[in-house]
Parts: sequence; C-alpha cells; structure tokens
Amino acid sequence: MEWEKLLSLKRQGDTLKRLRKEQDETRLGFEVDYDRIIFSSAFRSLQDKTQVIPLSNTDFVHTRLTHSLEVSVVGRSLGRIAGKKILEKHPHLAQVHGYRFNDFGAIVAAAALSHDIGNPPFGHSGEKAIGEFFKTGKGLIYQSLLSKKEYQDLIDFEGNANGYRLLTQSKKGVEGGLRLSYGTLGAFMKYPKESLPKKPSQHISDKKFGFFQSDKETFCQVAEELGLLQTRKGESVSYSRHPLTYLVEAADDICYTIIDFEDGINLGLISEDYALEYLIKLVKDNINTKKYNSLAFKEDRLSYLRALAISTLISDAVDVFIENEEAILNGEFSVSLLDKSRYEAQISDIISLSVEKIYRSQEVIEKEIAGYKIISDILEVYTQALLRQREGIAGNYDELMITTLPECYQNTETSVYEVLLNTCCYVASLSDRSAVHIHNKIMGKQL
Repeated sequence: MEWEKLLSLKRQGDTLKRLRKEQDETRLGFEVDYDRIIFSSAFRSLQDKTQVIPLSNTDFVHTRLTHSLEVSVVGRSLGRIAGKKILEKHPHLAQVHGYRFNDFGAIVAAAALSHDIGNPPFGHSGEKAIGEFFKTGKGLIYQSLLSKKEYQDLIDFEGNANGYRLLTQSKKGVEGGLRLSYGTLGAFMKYPKESLPKKPSQHISDKKFGFFQSDKETFCQVAEELGLLQTRKGESVSYSRHPLTYLVEAADDICYTIIDFEDGINLGLISEDYALEYLIKLVKDNINTKKYNSLAFKEDRLSYLRALAISTLISDAVDVFIENEEAILNGEFSVSLLDKSRYEAQISDIISLSVEKIYRSQEVIEKEIAGYKIISDILEVYTQALLRQREGIAGNYDELMITTLPECYQNTETSVYEVLLNTCCYVASLSDRSAVHIHNKIMGKQL
C-alpha cells in the first residue's frame, strides 16, 4: 500500500481530483470530516447510549458520546505523533504532495470520533440481542427468505458495518451520506470483509465484518481507490486494513482499558487501593512520586494516574506502529498495536479486573437482560408490520406502527433483506431511553 493513495481526499461523487497541496489550510478536508460527524444526528444519539453501565443514573459514568470524544482526542495525538515520524521516513509526502503531520491526526481523530456511531442501545449486548432475534428468536422465520450472507448479516449484526452504512448511505437528495473523504472512511473500516466466511483466519481484521451486503459495492470502491490489498476475491471479498485503522483501534483500546476502569472505581465496583495499585504498575517508569503523594483527594490521584497511563500507552503504541510500518503497509501485521505493547501484561491485568468487577457486575447483567427483551419486542412488531405491508396484508395495527417510524425506514418497496436490515438499523439508531420509551408504548404501559 502507498501513503499517497491511503491519504486520499476524494469524496463519493467527486469528478475532479482533490490534491493536498491545493487544500485550504484553515479548513482541511479531513477536518471537514470531523465537523460533519459531530453535527450528524447519529452522533448526537450517542449521548444516551451505554458505554459500560446501561441506563446509569450517575453523572460521571461515560456514555458512547463521551467515550467517542475521548477516543478522538487520543486518536488525534496518536495520528500526529505517528504522522511526524512517517513524514520523516517519507519526505516526498510533504515535499511533493504537501501533506503535514496534522493530516494524520485529523484522519485518525475523525475516524475515531465515529468508531461507535453504528452501535445499538445497551452496549455490545444490543448487537447480540438483534442477532439472537433472527438466530433463535421470532425472526428465525425469515431465514428461508434470505441468502446465506444476508442472513449472516442479521444474526451477527455488527455495529461497525452499521457505522459504515450510516456514514455512506445515500438518501433522496443526499448522495453518499456524510460524504467523508476516502482517507477517513478507510481508517474507519476496522474489519474490511463481509460477514462470510466467519473468522477465516487469526488476523485481527478477520475477527468481525465491516459492511453489509447492501453496502458491498461502495465499500469495494473505497477500498480500491485507497489501494487496500485485496486478500480474498471471487464470492467472498476482503481487504487488508488501512494502516491508520491500527491507530484508531489503539485509541479505542487505550480509552476503554483505562477509562472503563476509572468508571468502575467511581461506581465503587473496584476499591480505590486495589485499582491504584494496578495503574501504578502501568506507569511506574514515568510517575512523579512526589507529585502523586501531594494529591490529597482520590479524584485527583485517579485523574493524574489516568492521564499518565494514557500518555504512556500513546507513546508506546506509536513506537509499535513505526517499528512495524512496513509489515502494516504489506498487510502482514495481524494483531492490534497494544498486543505488541511492552505493557501488555499490565493491560491484561487491568482488563481482567474490569471484566470481573464491571462488565460482569450484577447491575450490568440485569440491565443487559432487560435490553434483550426490549430489542426483541421492538423488532418483532416492526418487522412483522413492514413485511405485511410489503405483501399487501397489513392490518390497522401494522399501519399505525409503521407511521411511528421515521420516514426513511418506512419503505417496503424493496427486498425482504433490505426491509429487515433497515429495521435493524432503526433499532440500532435508538438511544437506551428511546428504546425503553418505545417498548413501553408497544406494551401499553405508556399513553
């Protein structure tokens, strides 16, 4: 892969080439991407979507929106630091094409900002709940109406694929969705493959899938324009990752490792002394003991260790990225950057404690169970109503339910797959509380 192609400023629908050296330095194309994501309705809905604790009543627990903003900040730093070193290794990128190290930071920041934009309500259990509806629930009756890949898209409903759809899907009068630059879309594409075959290799880019069957054509167009290496051809298509995706992933990994841990401490799920010991192990080479001991309050001690831990992991991730740049450009780097971190043991210890004390806490489990029921019931009502309308046999209740959907999700003059997928995407667009509110209405609990 070549950086000149990977840093493409092209947008869907462009007829003329966008050259970096002709860009307005006060409003760079990659920075426009960031602005478009920030002002999108899909991004705003993240303010009431679960990061760790579903439907939390506390103010300090992170939502998907605050998490995304923090990942974006960390991603910007990763991109800028790595960009500076890349330009030192490849000076022609600056001298001939006009790229600056801030360009790398802007791409990673925008992609990181949108990395969770397609996630359903109730955290990762929301994805599983949508999939279970079609795999073992009442949506199983639709399997015979779908191709294998279409069915797999639904039973393994993937927030990353839904995110790509949100960013790129054309609507009447709005071609190309948000029309982000291909460079940013490439960095966003964490799993550049379709839903089948499932986990065909141990390469990290094969862990999940990144686009639905309905978006395959545009996905491949972006991948080809960027010069991503095609790793499978024929019936099943997949590509190597855009190199900057590794930095987006590292930003996310750093934030959820450290900040989810911080949430657990603030919620009292992890004792302060126990937790601080874990963080100190991570930053022991960089900690200013005198400064740390002068901090009288838990919040300040925790804040200092969090900032130091994030800074430490940023520097380490960039080192791993630059050391492995050639392998990454050749599509041969098969793990995440943090998997190669010299702090991998400390990171694993923190994540293990978070899994035990936070992700499997009784509060999280109980609310995830409720989320399964809520999502299943909403899907049942809307899929039934829309498919009955498609067949011309919709009843009055079906028609009433359809009128409650946003207009863009009411179309039934399309395939069964598109109707079902659109319904899933509607449910995925809901915030936690919106899903509860709609469920209450369906169940007749709220008038």
